This record gives sequence, structure tokens and C-alpha cells, in this order.
Amino acid sequence: MAKEASFDVVSKVDLQEVNNAVTQARREIETRFDFKGSKSEIRVEDEALTLISDDEYKLSQLLDVLHTKLIKRDVSLKALKPGKIQPAAGGTVRQVFTLTQGIDQTVAKQITKVIKDSKVKVQAQIQGDQIRVTGKSRDDLQQIIQLLQSQDFDAPLQFTNYR
Repeated sequence: MAKEASFDVVSKVDLQEVNNAVTQARREIETRFDFKGSKSEIRVEDEALTLISDDEYKLSQLLDVLHTKLIKRDVSLKALKPGKIQPAAGGTVRQVFTLTQGIDQTVAKQITKVIKDSKVKVQAQIQGDQIRVTGKSRDDLQQIIQLLQSQDFDAPLQFTNYR
């Protein structure tokens, strides 16, 4: 009798890599000429990043530095959900970015719909903030992984527990 194979589709951010990227970005900001004498900083609070700078232009430059450091550390930028730019104390501006952990219900429904529309003989089940995909053939599971990687969802996807 054929044994069922499965894998999980998850969306997780490695917080240690985020901390490392923020540390590298802070070091670069301290040494960059265009940030000399400015009140630019990046704060890490739970699962949120707060960027503070003198004006919106410097805030966008700060965000660009952070993005490059996150990309080098293989942290997907889709995991950052930006908030509104707000005025802060001392004539500065602030923007809060939340780090999303887990797959949102609407994105999970989109993923299961794509899997079912592919007509590959697998089953997809939403289990909280992850999706379990099961099937008899490992080749079918590989095909689903390639299909999901080719799609553009609002969340970074990782594939774990491949058995």
C-alpha cells in the first residue's frame, strides 16, 4: 500500500536574521556621510521595526539601507508590512513596519485555490497559520512546490516537513 507524502507551506521570519540585518544597517548608517548629524535610527520592538529620521527623504534612504541588509540575509521583504509615516518628537518622522508571521487566512485560501485549480492529485488543508499538502506521489508534491514558487502571494512562503 502506498504511503502518503506531505509537506507544510509556512510563512515564518527568522527574527535572529532580522536582528543581524538591523545591526548591520545601524553600523552602515553611523559611517555614511549623508547620515552624519542626523537623528536616524532603527528600533526593534517584539515583531515590529520602527524607523525614525529627520525627514521623509532620509527615512526612505534609511529604509533602502535596511532593505539591502535584509535581502543579503535572505529575509523576504514581503514580510514587512509598512505603517503610515507619522510626525514624531523633535521634528522627526517615524514609520513602523510589522513583521508578519504565519499565513493570513485570505492568502491561505488563495494558495489552496491555486493548488486545487492545478488539477494535480494532492489535497491541501489549512491548519491554523500553515497549509498541509498531502499526496501519494512525491513528484506531484514537487510540482505543487514549483507551482507555488512561481506564483506571487502577499506572504513569503517556505516549504517544511517534506516527508
